Amino acid sequence: MPYEYEKNGQAIYDESFATIRREADLAAFDVDEEQVVVRMIHAAGMIGLEKHVRFTPGMVAAARMAMEGGAPIFCDARMVSEGVTRPRLPADNQVICTLHAPGIHDLAARIGNTRSAAALEHWRDRLGGAIVAIGNAPTALFHLLNMLEDPACPRPAAIIGCPVGFVGARESKDALWADRPVPCMIVEGRLGGSAMTVAAINAIASRKE
Repeated sequence: MPYEYEKNGQAIYDESFATIRREADLAAFDVDEEQVVVRMIHAAGMIGLEKHVRFTPGMVAAARMAMEGGAPIFCDARMVSEGVTRPRLPADNQVICTLHAPGIHDLAARIGNTRSAAALEHWRDRLGGAIVAIGNAPTALFHLLNMLEDPACPRPAAIIGCPVGFVGARESKDALWADRPVPCMIVEGRLGGSAMTVAAINAIASRKE
């Protein structure tokens, strides 16, 4: 027998988001934050994720304003940069990942760190007012925090800190949340990853669902 299933794309979309809003506890979030969290839950397929998402006050507004002003979006991994929906971006923003930049292996060896961390050195002079989205590599987030310890290092407008994993992910996000050098958001613990990070970027870029 043929399988029976919903075939209308808009109906699938509408029911998915209605289910999230019906089942998730979104009371702790303002309107801007809720839009981001709902998108992240949708990307992860995980009701309950909302319990682990944290925003500094005004983070979404700050990031959106930066995007609307043409800020570049720096991503730690190609899985993040390739997932950004370009038509959603309000100012044809550049989406940049330098993980495969020429000489990155040598630079990583020279600084004694991962390629993901070394790639951030290519951002240093352009960080001012940018959006930083880290969805995979805890070493990248730790290195960013170390860079921002330098008063001469330009400050991004906002940081999306969602590295995933079992080694350093929780600790790097805890460090970001403790320091909060600029407006930021995190997903606590081991949770995170490209899909959640991309969902956050796309939601921030869109003023209204």
